[in-house]
Amino acid sequence: MILQDHLPYDIGTPRPLTGVAPLDPSDWLIVDEAFGAQMAERDALLNTRRPAVLAERPEADAAAAELRDEVLAHLPPGFVRQSDRVQRPDGVWVTLDADTPLATLGRLVQEDLCLIQKPDGAAEHVLTAAVLCFPSRWSLAEKLGQPLTRIHGPVNVYNDDVARRVQRLFDGLQPGRPLWRWNATPTHQPALFRPMTEAEAHADATPTLGDAEFLRSERQVLWRLPRTRAVVFSIHTYVLRTADVTRGPRAHENAITRSAPSPTR
Repeated sequence: MILQDHLPYDIGTPRPLTGVAPLDPSDWLIVDEAFGAQMAERDALLNTRRPAVLAERPEADAAAAELRDEVLAHLPPGFVRQSDRVQRPDGVWVTLDADTPLATLGRLVQEDLCLIQKPDGAAEHVLTAAVLCFPSRWSLAEKLGQPLTRIHGPVNVYNDDVARRVQRLFDGLQPGRPLWRWNATPTHQPALFRPMTEAEAHADATPTLGDAEFLRSERQVLWRLPRTRAVVFSIHTYVLRTADVTRGPRAHENAITRSAPSPTR
């Protein structure tokens, strides 16, 4: 079981749809107290469950290469780069394999990274690639190649109005001006790797915060790549015991009820 002991943001503060706020680019990637344990889990998943956590369509090749360079340019303190390899803050060296940029990034940072691109003439952005080691009740294989409205199909509050807002958000996102949001979900299951089909997720009841032993929260960032214009959707996953969520169940449960759906699910 891999847990953090606090959240770096206040989920007791309600935020409007779609719940996004500007982010300083230097704060994109995070190293927290669970870094070593989460990275060991990511290494194991990429070794043993690679088809489930890594997927890329051919049209994402250029964006994946650009994302690799963008992440390397924004690594937070604690990383050491030497030629074609990088030492993580936990002391593990990762070879920078140019042929598998997403796999490399999956072993380098805690964030899951999804590439979302808008084909020429299309009305919506499409999920074209991802390294997704910590899915929360969704399946990469089921969502790959799907547009935003189809990805969000099972989300009850993702109606036509919200879909239009999210698409405008993606269309207007600019390089160097990332946006971020959070979500929060009470759960009985602390596992980080929780893939589910839409049917399985629909049948999986979400407990109330007062009944759940754990709270799972995602810090989600939208980042525009300047050259390919792909949108990066990064997910930093926190799992805490509800006892460590310090503002109290009622305030947090109200905030969770009002929380907007994720831009990708």
